[in-house]
Amino acid sequence: MTCLLDTHAFLWWIGPHERLSLRVHRAVLDGGDADVSVVSIWELAIKSRIGRITVADDFRARITAELGANDFQVLPVELEHTLAVHDLPDHPEHQDPFDRLLAAQSLVEKLPLVSKDTVFDHYGVERVW
Repeated sequence: MTCLLDTHAFLWWIGPHERLSLRVHRAVLDGGDADVSVVSIWELAIKSRIGRITVADDFRARITAELGANDFQVLPVELEHTLAVHDLPDHPEHQDPFDRLLAAQSLVEKLPLVSKDTVFDHYGVERVW
């Protein structure tokens, strides 16, 4: 099964694995491929640049190395993904544009989303945690 990693799932995968559930480990390690959206890399780049998170001294090298070392495929943003954001239901407590685009990608590509964040359940995304 191929799955799509939410931003925090990718960050935790390349960092403290103990924050990930056993089910996530099985989904990623036991027979599946994992995609990381360019949206997540964009979100991490912004948050790293403004100091909200620390990924590494050399952000570009660390992200590139982790994608390769973990054999993660990068999912690009396609026109259909951006159009699908428009069709997502409104959720007043959730306006995060990164998450909305990840939800749209998950739905369009029919990929389960690896995420601890239950807000994705409002969008009909198949969520693995």
